[in-house]
Amino acid sequence: MAEQIKDVIKQEYIRCAKDPVYFLMKYCMIQHPIRGKIPFELYEFQQSTVREFVDNRFNVILKARQLGISTLTAGYSLWLMTFFQDKNILVIATKQDTAKNLVTKVRVMHANLPSWLKQRCVEDNKLNLRYTNGSQIKASASGPEAARSEALSLLILDEAAFIDKIDDIWTASQQTLTTGGSCIALSTPNGVGNWFHKTWLDAEEGRGLFNDIKLHWTVHPDREQEWRDEQDVLLGLQGAAQECDCDFITSGTSVIDGVLLEKMKNDVCQDPIEKRGIDGNLWVWQPPNYTRDYIVCADVGRGDGKDYSAFHVIDVENVEQVAEYKGRLSTKDFGNMLVSISTEYNDALLIIENNNIGWATIQQVIDRDYPNLFYTSKDLKYVDMAHQMTNRYKQQDKNMVAGFSTTMRTRPLIIAKLEEYFRNGEVKVRSNRLIDELFTFIYHNNRAEAMTGYNDDLVMSFAIGLWVRDTALRLRTEGIELVKKSLNSMLDTDGLYTPSENKNDSWEMEIGRNKEKEGLEWLL
Repeated sequence: MAEQIKDVIKQEYIRCAKDPVYFLMKYCMIQHPIRGKIPFELYEFQQSTVREFVDNRFNVILKARQLGISTLTAGYSLWLMTFFQDKNILVIATKQDTAKNLVTKVRVMHANLPSWLKQRCVEDNKLNLRYTNGSQIKASASGPEAARSEALSLLILDEAAFIDKIDDIWTASQQTLTTGGSCIALSTPNGVGNWFHKTWLDAEEGRGLFNDIKLHWTVHPDREQEWRDEQDVLLGLQGAAQECDCDFITSGTSVIDGVLLEKMKNDVCQDPIEKRGIDGNLWVWQPPNYTRDYIVCADVGRGDGKDYSAFHVIDVENVEQVAEYKGRLSTKDFGNMLVSISTEYNDALLIIENNNIGWATIQQVIDRDYPNLFYTSKDLKYVDMAHQMTNRYKQQDKNMVAGFSTTMRTRPLIIAKLEEYFRNGEVKVRSNRLIDELFTFIYHNNRAEAMTGYNDDLVMSFAIGLWVRDTALRLRTEGIELVKKSLNSMLDTDGLYTPSENKNDSWEMEIGRNKEKEGLEWLL
């Protein structure tokens, strides 16, 4: 009988060691604020989160409030300490008491384990719990020195978005994680521009070290819309958006309303159907349609590694983003890519910002004789209708210059146009990358710019594209309509032409005795 009991215990021990979810649900107790000590019955989202911990070395968790993730992290820490030797776990939080609370959760679970699972303690105090097998967990307040301890098996950054100088902490921790250590960074949002926000965006886009785990309030099976509505009252609209909806709210005044951006991200943004280019950063949502007109608007990176080259392909009629690039290419390669993508999209009007290094890319486009490059008047006081109508740009025209010039005069105009399009719901953005940049595009000292540490390459190129569409191309269209009206006036007297009924709205006239029709597009 005794041998049978030992065999059962052995099998249970092995099963617990292999499966942390089973261990937590079968043998761990937690302290409930109302019900006291209760079994740790993990919800489905908690079970999947633990398995993410096992499968990924670095995890960043964007979470709603009161989902029990700190408790879950404590349980995972206990599992590591119980079944593995020499696991060194460090908890860092905004305050030492906060970090201490997580250690306390571990202590409560440990105290209620059956004797055959419980490791012996050699140190047990408010800040530290250490076992005879060499495993331990320690609590520390925020500060770079805390992360410069001995080699870590697991670094837990609790409420990471609120930790002061977390950038320094993360930098300091690198030398302690080099032996294979892991990290769990968990937090509700706390504005944008901080380490947690940047880390989350990188993880969400598949960059960097971290695996992204998003836990919206709706993952909790016991929460209904009534609960969410109560949070608006308790926390305020902005507080509830952060604490429940996992929304990053800017610390400054956003150029574009955050509510509009969030709606666009949820309702319109989507994964590209194709990722192309030598770096995989050319994202395509719609292939070219020969019946559509497109513009390609580009911003050229400085080449110092601090910003990016970027462009968008926009459907002129629908104001819909159909392709996008953001990456670091040489000016020559970027110019070649622009010519290639513009040609592919029906010889799209190619608009390149001509500030700084942009001239190198523009020259590459000119050298390749691309026929539809955008030109700007040098005095920046007007857009010449004749040039916009004919597309017959000439370098020798001394009053026109290749590309778009962003100046103190034009910058406020393109930003205002960008805001107008979003406010009126007249634009369709497919890219999460662009939306993320717009979240950090704020007014600072009365100037619209990216927050410190962020880029606005996608934003500015998109704004230029919208402005050109609404000015130069509109003038061009008005010029075409003027020609049509002139031809219409001739209809009553000479009967030289009749308008076509086809969908392309082409214009034709009857030629010769046989009344054959010839298009009049050459007039336009």
